[in-house]
Amino acid sequence: MTELRLSRAQARRIALAAQGFGRPRGVSATPVRDVQRVIDTVGVIQIDSVNVLARSHYLPFFSRLGRYDATLLDRIRDRAPRRLVEYWAHEASLIPPSTWPLLDFRMQRAKTDSWGGMQRVEREHPGLVAAVRAEIERHGPMTSRETEVALAHDVPRSRSEWGWNWSLVKNALEHLFWAGEIGSAGRTTQFERRYDALHRVLPPGMRSATDPAGRPPHDVAITRLIEIAARAHGVGSLQCLRDYFRIPPAPAAAAVERLVGEGTLVPASIEGWRRPAYVHRDARRPRAITARALLSPFDSLVWQRDRVAAIFGFDYRLEIYVPAPKRVHGYYVLPFLLGDELVARVDLKSDRAAGVLRVQRLTWEPGRGGPADRAELVAELDLLATFLGVPGRQQEVVIA
Repeated sequence: MTELRLSRAQARRIALAAQGFGRPRGVSATPVRDVQRVIDTVGVIQIDSVNVLARSHYLPFFSRLGRYDATLLDRIRDRAPRRLVEYWAHEASLIPPSTWPLLDFRMQRAKTDSWGGMQRVEREHPGLVAAVRAEIERHGPMTSRETEVALAHDVPRSRSEWGWNWSLVKNALEHLFWAGEIGSAGRTTQFERRYDALHRVLPPGMRSATDPAGRPPHDVAITRLIEIAARAHGVGSLQCLRDYFRIPPAPAAAAVERLVGEGTLVPASIEGWRRPAYVHRDARRPRAITARALLSPFDSLVWQRDRVAAIFGFDYRLEIYVPAPKRVHGYYVLPFLLGDELVARVDLKSDRAAGVLRVQRLTWEPGRGGPADRAELVAELDLLATFLGVPGRQQEVVIA
């Protein structure tokens, strides 16, 4: 098979089109179809609890659609028949229900790959784990606190490890969720997961997937996951493709080999990037991209940092967990996409008390930041402020 040779600009445009940035924003078919199109395009939406601007899973839809009704996203996640369910896909993520059974390889390794507290509760308190599952089956959806009350199981929580002081019940719930024995019926307004029985979470046509025997063989499933990742990337390396669903190296490489053999993936090389790359056979190759968007730090376009550096020339790192004095660009930094380039980093905060969207710090890439760039950024910030519904002076933008 002849290897494709791509310039960095060609690779950028392929990547952006594959991620849904090749369409004009604000041109709507119907709201539900717009949201579904983004789901079908990216395949995985990472979620995160940080709420300094907005819950991160709302932002990839805004970046690709402009203003939209975010309550639609809650509805298709929280109400049956669901179009999105939660699982450990990339990190904690929203995925189409059809993708959920493809992750059985991860579910089957819950006893060895999950975090220590989950493994210990399964090993040391099997009776509690069984009782928790039975309670969820009978009375879900329930949060961990509601489950604790229901079981009258009050276990003191250690304060020695901030952020990981889960009770035994919480650990049991998380073990069962990781193992694919229960699911999530959505989140509360406080971002608490609402655990529920699989037969109530998954659509009726997927009832067979509640039994591990009804899920596809792992090699078939992993090949399908790599194909979803390749379609969402347009072009990427083996590392890019396997990182999308956090697939181990050996099965990912075998899946890529199968997809190349059947012609779904086409080998490629990208100017200045030493890693072998692959282009999905259906990837669009536009001559121009005229996008404008602020990207969530957890947007799937920027997950794979090596790829972002290679094709965009943009060295992007999260600094949320970096001590404040050591941050270079800020706490919640959104890359600013303009045309087919990432041209700035914008540290944003939705100051709800003051009623403004604050730009805490703004850093332009070398050679960018002229009057035209600034006008585009201000327009995008105004649009974001309106979408967020910042109270009072809704569209006011404060640049610190």
